[in-house]
This record gives sequence, C-alpha cells and structure tokens, in this order.
Amino acid sequence: MEVLVGLRARIADELKATVHGGDLRLERYEGPPGDPGLLKIAPGDPAWRVHGHPTGMLTGGFAALMLQSLHPLAMAGVDQHSDFRSDPVGRLIATARFITTTTFGSEPAARQEIALVRRIHTRVRGTAADGRPYRADDPELLTWVHTAEVSSFLAGYQTYAPRRARLTLSECDTYYRQVAPVAEALGARKVPRSSREVERYLCRIRPRLRATPAARDSVRFLRGFGRTARERMVVGVLMNASVGLLPDWARAELGIRRPAAVRSCWDRPVATAVGRTLEWARGPSEIHAAARRRMASPPPMDG
Repeated sequence: MEVLVGLRARIADELKATVHGGDLRLERYEGPPGDPGLLKIAPGDPAWRVHGHPTGMLTGGFAALMLQSLHPLAMAGVDQHSDFRSDPVGRLIATARFITTTTFGSEPAARQEIALVRRIHTRVRGTAADGRPYRADDPELLTWVHTAEVSSFLAGYQTYAPRRARLTLSECDTYYRQVAPVAEALGARKVPRSSREVERYLCRIRPRLRATPAARDSVRFLRGFGRTARERMVVGVLMNASVGLLPDWARAELGIRRPAAVRSCWDRPVATAVGRTLEWARGPSEIHAAARRRMASPPPMDG
C-alpha cells in the first residue's frame, strides 16, 4: 500500500510539474465569489466535460498541434517565433494555463490571460518561406488555430471518455458555441459554432493546407520529445494516439503511415490505460473544485 501511495504521489507531482509548472495558481479559480467565468458554463456542461478530461485533452492537444501545422502561415509563425523547441515544457505550461483559466477561471482571470496573449500576438509577424507575410493577430489565422484546436479536443474527448459520458450531436454543437467566445476575444472572426459549421470550414480551408518542411520537422520533434525515459514513453503513447484523431487527409499530408488496425487495436487501448493511470494519480481536480466553490459562493452584497 505504501508503495502505491508513493507511486501515486510521484506521478501526480510529475504531471503537475509538466502541465502546470508545479503551481496550479488556484487563486485564478477561487474568486471572486459568484463569478460565472468567461464562458458562463456550469459543471456538466459540454465545455466543462471536454476540457476537464485529461486523456482527451492531452491526445487532442497533440492532434491540434499537428493539424495546425498544416497551415503554412500559422506554421511559419510558430517556426520563427515560438520557443517550443528550446522550451517545450514551458510552451505546454503556457498553453495549459490559458485553456484552464479561460474555461474554469474567473472572468477577470480569463480576460487577463487573453490580454497577455493578444499582446504577444502583436509581436509575432514576418514572412513565410513562400514569400507571403503573416501576423499572429490576423483574424483568419486565429479562426484556423481555434477551430483546429477545439475540433481536436472534442475528437479526443469523444474517443477517450467513457462511452456513456460522450456528447450527443446536440451537445457537440453546444460545445462549439460555448468555446467560441475565447476565440472571438482573441480577435477571431466568423468562428464556427456547430459541428456542421466546423465541417464546412475545414472543407473550405483544406485547399490552403499543406505540410511544409517546418511542419514535418515539428511533428518529428513532438514524437521524440521527453526529458526522461518515462516522459518520452508517455509522450510516445499520447502522440501515437493523437495520430488516430487526425482526419485521414491530414495524416496523408503529414506523411504519417500508421495502419488503422494498429491505431484501433494498440494505440487506443494503450493510451486509455496510460490516461487512466494519470487520472488515478491526479485524483479529483483541485482546479475544478476551486471553480465550483467560486461559482457556488454568493456574490458580495452591494453597499
């Protein structure tokens, strides 16, 4: 029993350090009392369920990075400005903090995080390898990054959540509506708000997507990432699982050849087991508990 307790604590500490930098910063979620948050969602809502599922978010997150890389201008910005190669853990922590804060944090905390990202975006601009200029605050690019991200998160949840907990078609539409305000606050325009709109958007933009050398290099980097043998093993499992979340055309464009039988009979079961281990080690989410307390607390009386 002591061995299990020690193992659980060790895995939980490593997970917290890798995803949250060791500090959950619970003050973002604790108050002010009665604050409903930016998305105005409650526990049990689709956005809460999707963004609160560790395995779905980790696999969906890796899938999102690969899918986003297929837009040459978005990839140029990452390749020329991001520190994901020199500090991949720092990049992961910043991304996780943004998603958890905008989903579960108070509205002031979410607005502060969005303002920070908007300031960073104003400095990310340049020229892609094909000679086209780009800037990270381009509304069209922001819509692409958001849509690729949330569709991947939803695919991860629908694949790795227990069957009885998966979203209905109507709830999938609700999910897209609930998360759209984050993209719009960042400057995105014409953000898809339903499964049908996402499908139509991806069909429209697909002719503009292709795997540049930078995109293929980023995928190779992700597949080999890890500071320790155990971290590399977990990342390898999650990356293999994320490949199964990509559309067939995206896998083909990236040159990823992983047979369907391997994806379904090996990658998915192994990722499910690893994910359950991580969830067991983490235990009940402190972030979710803090958000629940904030929302359930009566707001202060005026005067």
